[in-house]
Amino acid sequence: MEGEIDHRATRRDFRAGTLARADLNPDPWVQMQRWLEEAERAGNFDPTAMALATADGGGFPNVRYVLLKHFDARGVCWYTDSRSQKGQELAANARAALAFYWPELDRQLRLQGEVFLLPESDAESYFRQRPIGSRLAAAASEQSREIVDRAHLEARVAELAARYPDGDVPRNPAWRGYRLAPQRFEFWQGGSSRLHDRFVYTRNEESWRITRLMP
Repeated sequence: MEGEIDHRATRRDFRAGTLARADLNPDPWVQMQRWLEEAERAGNFDPTAMALATADGGGFPNVRYVLLKHFDARGVCWYTDSRSQKGQELAANARAALAFYWPELDRQLRLQGEVFLLPESDAESYFRQRPIGSRLAAAASEQSREIVDRAHLEARVAELAARYPDGDVPRNPAWRGYRLAPQRFEFWQGGSSRLHDRFVYTRNEESWRITRLMP
């Protein structure tokens, strides 16, 4: 690419509103569920999409989107192939960060914490709930491995579909669930003239401490 592509003049103002300490629930899980529901009502087409940031053994970061599947007071959960780049990085460094962005409401939510593998039974239960096409794709793919072309991948899916005509394709043991147990939440509300509202929840023994940060 020749020359500089300049986006310095590209901007929009945030006008969805402000966020006050009184607006926040003392429990960050309750606040997170509230924001997820409000994002869905606002018309976000994929409110559970979250950017997952990991780092390899040398500290080099990587980020990609995954889908939130369930959460409770123990953490935020998703499923993937443990042989993937993210799976290998989490095996080497079991700390990660997540970020949600809901532009309809000018909101971000960030989480940081340690990551744990879910029990095999959880992965099996969720795998059985997936549509048959998704199960076949997961079984056919060794995620992040090099492949010759798309036709080769489609042939693997077709072979599995023929082998399991009833749709009862088995889960590869490498397909697992992960849970991030947050030690920190940040709720970010975009504000006019870049005067954003930022509130951080940090663990304080058995409760959560809430502090406001400058934008």
